[in-house]
Amino acid sequence: MPTVTVRKTGQESERRERHGNPGEGRQGNQNIGETERVVSTVLGGALLVGGLARRSWPGLAMAATGAAFLFRGATGHCMVYESIGLDTNRDTSNPDRASGPPHEATRVEESIEVNKPAAELYAFWRHFENLPRIMSHLRSVERINDGVSHWVANTIPGGPNVEWDAEITEDVPNESIGWRSLKGADVDSAGSVKFVPSSDHQRTTIVVTLHYTPPAGRLGVALASLFGEDAVHKIHDDLQRFKAAMES
Repeated sequence: MPTVTVRKTGQESERRERHGNPGEGRQGNQNIGETERVVSTVLGGALLVGGLARRSWPGLAMAATGAAFLFRGATGHCMVYESIGLDTNRDTSNPDRASGPPHEATRVEESIEVNKPAAELYAFWRHFENLPRIMSHLRSVERINDGVSHWVANTIPGGPNVEWDAEITEDVPNESIGWRSLKGADVDSAGSVKFVPSSDHQRTTIVVTLHYTPPAGRLGVALASLFGEDAVHKIHDDLQRFKAAMES
């Protein structure tokens, strides 16, 4: 059975910041920045109008998503951010609102055992072009050179794609692979996968660890669905697909 570990930095201090002072009122509950509120409002309006124009059940779902983003922009409060302990409403002119470092990272870890030797699983994973076959949020991974690749991921329906270049930071054949996004990426992220063989070398425990910083700004809203609380479920499902594909 897969296991999941999720850690958030600065969660307790941010919770105290939002709820510890009853006199702060609605402003104290605001956990997204002003730029992100504008993005939420614009994206929400586009999804609402586009969804209603379709006159279908998928269109209704899109319209509901748009309404949620409009509410997010109007109130400045995001339930997803609250659940993962994230606050991008940082007013640097007011030290009382600076609850943590400028970039709060989240760590997600999942492991699963696959009935295949480590060398076979490593060979599949080392070619990042294979990953969209098992990771539902990835649209494509293109190799630029032996150490750098270009990644494209889906976000919410009707929302923008996100893209980044990543470099390999660790490569130990049949044991581990590490990577991180390069400067200018839509999302700051890093990850690793470790291959731990059983005593008979016929089974392997895979441990996947991801670190990411949900950003504010123009893509913050769309990325919340990709790198928010639901990331745990996405990684769980992705590894289940990987296990099924390799064992078949």
